[in-house]
Amino acid sequence: MLRALFYVEQNYCFAILRPLQAEILGRGGEVRWFFVGDEVDSGYLSASEIALSSVTKIRQWQPHVVFVPGDTVPRAIPGLKVEVFHGFAAGKSYGRGRDAHFAIRDCFDLYCTHGPSNTEQFQQLAEEHGHFQVVETGWPMVDALFTPQVRNPYVDSVDTRPTVLFCSTFSRRYSCAETLYDTVCELKARDRFRWLVQFHPKMSVETINKYREISDENLQFIETDNVIPLLQAADIMLCDTSSILMMFLLLHRPVVAFRNQNPGPHLINISDPAELEQALENGLSEDSQRDAAIEQYARQIHPYRDGLSSGRIVDAVQQIIEEGLQVRRSKPLNLVRELKMRRKLKFWWP
Repeated sequence: MLRALFYVEQNYCFAILRPLQAEILGRGGEVRWFFVGDEVDSGYLSASEIALSSVTKIRQWQPHVVFVPGDTVPRAIPGLKVEVFHGFAAGKSYGRGRDAHFAIRDCFDLYCTHGPSNTEQFQQLAEEHGHFQVVETGWPMVDALFTPQVRNPYVDSVDTRPTVLFCSTFSRRYSCAETLYDTVCELKARDRFRWLVQFHPKMSVETINKYREISDENLQFIETDNVIPLLQAADIMLCDTSSILMMFLLLHRPVVAFRNQNPGPHLINISDPAELEQALENGLSEDSQRDAAIEQYARQIHPYRDGLSSGRIVDAVQQIIEEGLQVRRSKPLNLVRELKMRRKLKFWWP
């Protein structure tokens, strides 16, 4: 019986991990949640879900595996450390132009990748570092993307206008939320589109409040731990370099991207707010070449449309537990990072 711990630092982790939880429980396993930091709201936990309140209690419970949709997890927590990612590789860089999605922080034993576009790079990194395995499984969060909602709260059967889902990342370097604010206000007033607006949970409070204040019958600002119904409800997305646009493309629907860092034929990429209205109109028009580009792109980032990625992840974990981790060397200690994580958890020994 598999004992799995979910290591959670952001509210979006709930939607990522719940399909995985359903798979584990369906196989007779057990799941516990552990909340880290002040950016996650434990109120999203349902009555049937169980949280552990300290590292000491985790060590008493002794999980076999720890699933992490974030970047780090301390050695103090027992179990196989599995990176399941908090999004796709959107091309955001850190230090010397390196892609943050592929940063190796010496925390994980297994990386469960989404599709060919990132599996190959992680396999190369595994060969280079020698202390972790890589298995292509698909992403658990999109299991629900291909399952129709019985009742989607964001679908308005009476309002026949096209629905635009506006999403933006929090980084000032990449976010278009402030730049497009006036333009969105203008378009909202024209009644052509129905707007749904959802931002990254780390978005500045000032920006969030600006959009919340213009909510009306044409624009709905939404804060949620589950974006899947929003994605399913929209006809077209407006975004920037947030990885959420990649999830939307899996539905084979058009995306208007503002100054995207990795433009291509699968996107309608613009750089001037004045181009937005026409770009949305173009996106809602038929374009066989763009549709083919979206399909090809989706196959590379996440070819699985069967809703069974969670099952593949659990299979990979159980195989490693049974056969052992196939690596050449142990993970580096990385003492400075470990001490920082322990300080955050207020756990020092052992």
